[in-house]
Amino acid sequence: MLTNSPSFSTVVDLMQYRSNHQPSLKGYTFLTDGESQEISLTYQQLDTKARLIAAHLQSLNLVGERALLLYPPGLEFIAAFLGCLYAGVIAVPVYPPRKGQNLLRVKSIAADAEAQIILTTQSLLNDSFSLKYTIATDNLAEIYQNLEKGWKKPNIHRDTLAFLQYTSGSTGNPKGVMVSHGNLLHNSALINQSFGHSPQSKGMIWLPPYHDMGLIGGVIQPLYSGFPVVLMAPVMFVQKPLRWLSAISRYKATTSGGPNFAYEACLQKITAEQRANLDLSSWEVAFCGAEPIRVDTLERFAEVFGECGFRKEAFLPCYGLAEATLFVSGSSKTTLPKVIRVDTKSLAQNQIDIKEDLSETTAIVSCGKFAAEVVIVNPDDLLVCGENQVGEIWVTGESIAQGYWKKVEETVKVFKAEGVGEAGGAGGAGGA
Repeated sequence: MLTNSPSFSTVVDLMQYRSNHQPSLKGYTFLTDGESQEISLTYQQLDTKARLIAAHLQSLNLVGERALLLYPPGLEFIAAFLGCLYAGVIAVPVYPPRKGQNLLRVKSIAADAEAQIILTTQSLLNDSFSLKYTIATDNLAEIYQNLEKGWKKPNIHRDTLAFLQYTSGSTGNPKGVMVSHGNLLHNSALINQSFGHSPQSKGMIWLPPYHDMGLIGGVIQPLYSGFPVVLMAPVMFVQKPLRWLSAISRYKATTSGGPNFAYEACLQKITAEQRANLDLSSWEVAFCGAEPIRVDTLERFAEVFGECGFRKEAFLPCYGLAEATLFVSGSSKTTLPKVIRVDTKSLAQNQIDIKEDLSETTAIVSCGKFAAEVVIVNPDDLLVCGENQVGEIWVTGESIAQGYWKKVEETVKVFKAEGVGEAGGAGGAGGA
């Protein structure tokens, strides 16, 4: 848990601790243009905004209900997410539909979550479909002056649901992973320890806040560890990858990262002339996950941006999934990523045969040490795999979410599974 500070039962306790003990720290800074135009919130300001939103929700007797969060990336999203937690309302982050795009997914999630509430901004009110309560939170302070003073701390605890993290739905209808306050705090502690975070750390995150990597890694983790984070919208990075590395350079960020494609985009789009203005020497944790990690990408990035002060040791390959809240394993921030080469034909047969000869081999990047109890299971017969066999990753521990929302059978199948021959089973989420 946190060094020299009390343990917490809920994220609300954590946020209020920050507001009371680091009130003037700019916890979150958002680059509205991805470059120089910034807006910030101190922990005290964020606490006030969260209490205002929560007091309004409480006045409508919405405790325990689900609220869709339809926001562009930014500080209003963070305030609304925490406002739900402050009110005892279950947050449901969703990418907002724009001009009809993504509307079917949003409606599907709203129906599955049985949501009655939409929280959004004034600018998106016309783009949002309506539920029983559709609330723009960015002007509540103007309408309800001093309403935050009427906030009452909800009766919540570690096992209370904080939010529903909906899966992509790429292999079926989206499923709402039920993440509790305890799950968030436990997983945050694992990330804090694995990444070596401290109040002296500085974050820079462009990942979407609607998904676990951006929300828990980019919003909750800085709050947990008590360090400031600079944020930008994903589209700003996609349009111009230089903005990401420029922000790291300008704000002296120590932690940042993304999927493999993000590092590849920097290699493809950033010129030698632009690299000359970058200083990446502050970058201690360059995490990489969410999709297969390519050895070639890591090596070329380290070579090309080494002239900017980037150290290859900063790479921290990691693995996680929504069903485990987020983080499952990660390498060390002080050592080079471990790479092995295995026989390609054997790998196709789910066998690991390490080869020194580089011909007909596949390079695999290690995602480090497991931060939870893990077994590898053959998905066909549910037998625990032997050494050097490939199978599903089954995880158990306090970070494992509570199941899928309103899906009893799938919850039992995925979260209560037991491998044959394993004492007690590994009740956790499987992932190839």
